Amino acid sequence: MDYQKLFRHIPETIVVVSPTYEILAATQAYLQVTMRSEEELIGQHFLMAFPDNPDSAGSKNAALLRQSLDRALQSKQVDYLDVLRYDIARPAAQGGGFAIRYWEASHTPVLDAAGRVAFIIQHTSDVTERETAKRALSESEHKFRFMAEAMPQLIFTTNAAGELTYFNQRWVKYTGLPVEELLNAAWQQVIHPDELTHSKLRWEQAFAQGSELQLELRMRDKAGAYRWHLCRVLPMHNEQGQIMMWVGSSTDIHDTRLMVQELLASNEQLAALSDQVQHAYRKVETERKTLERLLMESPAFFCTLQGPEHRFSLVNRNYQKLFPHRGLLGRKVREALPEVVGQGFIELLDQVYQTGKSYVTEETLVRLDRHENGVLEDVYLSFSYQPLYNEAEEVTGILVFGYDVSQQVGFRKKLQELGAQ
Repeated sequence: MDYQKLFRHIPETIVVVSPTYEILAATQAYLQVTMRSEEELIGQHFLMAFPDNPDSAGSKNAALLRQSLDRALQSKQVDYLDVLRYDIARPAAQGGGFAIRYWEASHTPVLDAAGRVAFIIQHTSDVTERETAKRALSESEHKFRFMAEAMPQLIFTTNAAGELTYFNQRWVKYTGLPVEELLNAAWQQVIHPDELTHSKLRWEQAFAQGSELQLELRMRDKAGAYRWHLCRVLPMHNEQGQIMMWVGSSTDIHDTRLMVQELLASNEQLAALSDQVQHAYRKVETERKTLERLLMESPAFFCTLQGPEHRFSLVNRNYQKLFPHRGLLGRKVREALPEVVGQGFIELLDQVYQTGKSYVTEETLVRLDRHENGVLEDVYLSFSYQPLYNEAEEVTGILVFGYDVSQQVGFRKKLQELGAQ
């Protein structure tokens, strides 16, 4: 039997090295995955044949590989190497450079009759696809948590079974309760007793139907005061349409609600006056209902900008509503929104990107050509610029989050007019 031929055709990635780490043999599967031929490998020093990737600090793991080989050689026992990034140099014919690879490996010493190590068998498994997917998932989760922590709302999530899995730090700041207690049903202590039973019933109905939930309720802060919040809970589905998790937010609407109540009280007093006053009341009531509906929905917008050129990489529906007739994704802010160039916002974005310091502003006037007709409209926005970082703590982009408060600004002006009358 031709054992050499048999060895070469074993459907596993196996290479055999001498005690001095000279490559003695390799399977065809090993040659294929490492993009080498027998002529290129046989007789070469193992570590010299596969050098570190000089362009990636994460791939400079030749020392760890040698340590595993040394342990197997000295202990004469199998040594297992945990998942390790070790990039493989591409042949010039395939474009050169290095291909990113993740491996699991074992080094098995084979002894001669005298008990000395005759050679070492390395068995490797290419786990690049698995590790890449794992790291992509981890990065996605990191981005979600960053955005959840950056939002000026109380954010929480549950799993598909409705069990709470996450509260952002704004819950801790607002309630004074640690996350561990909130996860263990302490959140029920936060809800006003008059709304708790109704809220739980509404949640059970939404959960059973797999539908969105929206309700208003009072929540106690750490000082013991109850404030009105607008709570929304949405189901998140996978590609098969199955619910993977639920994401909820609570927005403080207490001051807005008080303003509405004050306006109602003022209108009730005016209703007792003449027909002229009654006509004014109906007009104000119509405007109040319109403004109240907009305020209660609490529309938040956000987008992410990548790189020093501030290119749109993610835009949500409410942000797009600011520019209903424009395509934003992939474009620079300077190109997509030329009317804001002279209003100082590009300079603010540059400042946040260069310094890593957040920028927050309330009720700022922005002039926008919303209908692409050359007419600039006055829009009031409360928003923040939050820097986005990579693993090296370098600023890679900016998160824009805020609210269109044009209606609130107009609402306040109406109250001032009524007060003057």
